[in-house]
Amino acid sequence: MTPRDPLSVCEKALRTIRDGAFLTVKAGADLNVMTIGWALIGVMWSRNVLAVAVRNSRHTYGIINRGADFTVSVPTRPVKDALSLCGTKSGRDTDKLKASGLAIAGAFKVISPIIKIPGVHFECVIVHKTPMDPALAGGTLAPLYPHNDYHTIYYGEIAQCYEIE
Repeated sequence: MTPRDPLSVCEKALRTIRDGAFLTVKAGADLNVMTIGWALIGVMWSRNVLAVAVRNSRHTYGIINRGADFTVSVPTRPVKDALSLCGTKSGRDTDKLKASGLAIAGAFKVISPIIKIPGVHFECVIVHKTPMDPALAGGTLAPLYPHNDYHTIYYGEIAQCYEIE
């Protein structure tokens, strides 16, 4: 494990997230991993922050709203099959970790684990969340929500960032 400054790896991480990364959440006995393709990394409220978007209909949404943290694992080696499975199956019906062959490892600063893969890992504590306002999501965003299945944006202060080879 090599500690990283989150802002020094953000450009590379964001390029990779476009092709998929793993968002992992845990609350009580409930654990879920999902694929994300969107994120923001930067400075807000004088803190290093990673923001993720979770649709309100997703199984992850119910878990993340009962927890206070999340992790994002950005792979540095191909894991397309696992990303595809975690992006197309619901944790309500499928144990995605078992089905994908992914393993988890304990995080250092948060309860939610990381996905045990070579990559850059962000451990985040939620400092704010905000649901999208459909009235403000017009124009070019409206076609992304044909079923009015809007996202909630979770802003996580990056408590730890590191790379595993």
